[in-house]
Amino acid sequence: MIKSHGYAAPGPKAPLEPFNFERREPGAHDVVINITFCGVCHSDIHQAQDDWGGSTFPMVPGHEIVGTVARVGAEVNKFEVGDLVGVGCLVDSCRTCVNCKDGFEQFCLKGFTGTYNSTERESGAPTQGGYANNIVVSHDFVLKIDSTLDAARVAPLLCAGITTYSPLKHWNIGPGKKVGIVGLGGLGHMGVKFARSFGAHVTVLTTSEGKRADALKLGAHAVVISKDEKAMAACAGQLDFILNTVAAKQDLDAFLNLLKRDGTMVIVGAPEKPHELSAFSLIFGRRSLAGSLIGGLPETQEMLDYCAKHNILSDIELIPVQKINESYERMLKSDVKYRFVIDMKSLK
Repeated sequence: MIKSHGYAAPGPKAPLEPFNFERREPGAHDVVINITFCGVCHSDIHQAQDDWGGSTFPMVPGHEIVGTVARVGAEVNKFEVGDLVGVGCLVDSCRTCVNCKDGFEQFCLKGFTGTYNSTERESGAPTQGGYANNIVVSHDFVLKIDSTLDAARVAPLLCAGITTYSPLKHWNIGPGKKVGIVGLGGLGHMGVKFARSFGAHVTVLTTSEGKRADALKLGAHAVVISKDEKAMAACAGQLDFILNTVAAKQDLDAFLNLLKRDGTMVIVGAPEKPHELSAFSLIFGRRSLAGSLIGGLPETQEMLDYCAKHNILSDIELIPVQKINESYERMLKSDVKYRFVIDMKSLK
């Protein structure tokens, strides 16, 4: 077994605290990674606080992991010691169902193995995430990262990046498309960057006038304050596609009404309570409401390569691990631009 230490939630609603534990002894197909940076995702809070139910404790969160390869198993030929690599939201899947074979491991019909708050398929041991000094992962679920990039700013791409890249690619967003991005947080700011880089006209839909300048700086062409009824009415029927990144209960009808005929709104935020929806918002205009979940390994690697080519990185605030509880409090107040990333050098 490999000794590990990090920060864990000892129970629901409890502050995270130092935690010593063990990782599995690496097998022939495993990679041992020394973690250098780990992004802090809003879903870390949901799971650490058991907002969605089913959380197991103690829990080491973190699924936006960047580090260097420390050891490789005998059958590993894709990675070498010293390589800069990443690990995202999943560390295993059944690998045999149609979705896994098609490269959509996130939709594994038997359920993917989460990087944390899940159980290893073979041993049944709990998985523990990236708020730690190391991790052991099958080489099939490890991603290559361009060593010329700012590794700290790469970390959020492993979740926030792929969560926004995947639906924009799937719905063929590009030149000539008018795209709305609901929310300008960890997900939303990446949605703006990707949609703009794909050639779309980008409108940010936000409740906060204070985010207007940042939205435009990040690449948005326009900003609509969603609380402003006149501004929303002026935007009605104007958008081809909306990426809704907000993880809170909303008036979905107000956003669906902004879509053109045959437009689509995709939900990527997961609120604690269900949204309410009027069927008329869909019926009139033949509009669609859909969802999207991260991406499979092939698409995540594609996204990382795209980001390296186009120098697209997350905007972050780097923190020591000792400030993780403070960062959770600030995230709940939307007090971060736009993703916290833990510098694991601070872990003692």
